[in-house]
Amino acid sequence: MTDTTSTRIVAASLSTGIAVILLLVLGVFPGATESVVAGSILLGSGCGWAMLAVLSGRRTGRPQAWLAVPALTMGVAGLALVVLAPGEPVMTRLSWVWPPVMLGLGGWAFLRIRRGISGRGRWLLVSVLAILSVASVGAVYANLAEAQVRDDFPAPGSTYDVEGRQMHLWCQGQGSPTVVLFGGLGEISTSWTHIAEGVRSTTRVCAYDRAGQAWSEDAGAPETGRQAADDLHALLSAAGEEGPFVLAGHSIGGPYAMVYAERYPDEVAGMVLLDSSSPEQMTAIPAYPAQYALMRRGLAVLPTLARIGLGPLFATGSGLPGVAADETLAMTGTARALRNGRDEIAMVPRIFEQAQALTSLEDRPLVVLTASESLEMEGWQAAQDTLARLSTDHVARTVESSHEGMVADPRVAAQSADAITAVVASIRTGQPLR
Repeated sequence: MTDTTSTRIVAASLSTGIAVILLLVLGVFPGATESVVAGSILLGSGCGWAMLAVLSGRRTGRPQAWLAVPALTMGVAGLALVVLAPGEPVMTRLSWVWPPVMLGLGGWAFLRIRRGISGRGRWLLVSVLAILSVASVGAVYANLAEAQVRDDFPAPGSTYDVEGRQMHLWCQGQGSPTVVLFGGLGEISTSWTHIAEGVRSTTRVCAYDRAGQAWSEDAGAPETGRQAADDLHALLSAAGEEGPFVLAGHSIGGPYAMVYAERYPDEVAGMVLLDSSSPEQMTAIPAYPAQYALMRRGLAVLPTLARIGLGPLFATGSGLPGVAADETLAMTGTARALRNGRDEIAMVPRIFEQAQALTSLEDRPLVVLTASESLEMEGWQAAQDTLARLSTDHVARTVESSHEGMVADPRVAAQSADAITAVVASIRTGQPLR
């Protein structure tokens, strides 16, 4: 085929494949599981190769029969993943199988391309094969790194049996009431290092990993807020931690804390909400439903990207000190961690609904800290004011910070720690916050 014809055919085929991938991942299967997302990518890629096979025969009179091999290989594999939707154990095993298969297929296709396709079209296809090869090598690296991460970074706290699963709890300091920390989306126990260091000299403080996070084992299925609350209740009991507790939640950790307070009211002495999500967020924040839909679609793609070695790009924890930064970056950049994020965002509406059941903390001390940058979102301030009214004894104020900075920025985290110790002092002295 001529250079011009070759380039147009290859470009049209690649565009078709990309369009099908975007349609399936973002439109047909929004927020889908890892297997469905990976299957959609393979299906779209197979469509691109099939289009190239059809166009090369019709437009040049020289059919490239070999193109049926990558088209069928990717298409059939993709369809199987979409239809069968295997879970994490199977996807992990497959992640060791497909890289050498893809490398072999790419090498074979490269030889065919050199013989049958000329000009810039050839180099477009070679570029695609190079990307597939890099992804395959990245997948091997990601597999090795994820298999080693728990050996490289042992749990800083202790693990306890909860319903036949090991869950991680990291407690520091002495005194009562004990503070229990609830992380936001993508945050783990070590994400609280700055705040824990600021609180532990005043009282005992415990951070934990929800099921599927960091050093806690998977629950088998995404958990609701109530299931997570029951897990935490059992974990604290197994560890011998005695309430009532001060609950401190950042971002979506706030609604998790509210669900716990509603479910176990006798175990709650006070609460601190750090730029917390609102249980009414779907209606109170006009822009949030669209943002949520976008997050569901975006987070669903991340586990697949992590499988090819791109997970560290989406890790959190860069603002933490020393070892805590290394631990958090390593733990939050794995396919497992990003899959947990995808599962958790899918449960957000249920968590919000269950958190709405908490209508009052009565006169228990409550501090609501709001990040200044979050106030740029319409409705955020009103939602924070509503949270403050959960208690008749509350303090609400705004701090100069980003949403993430409430726990990750040392300067702001010190203010968050001060808010927690203020609630502790109020409980100890019996004096109101204001």
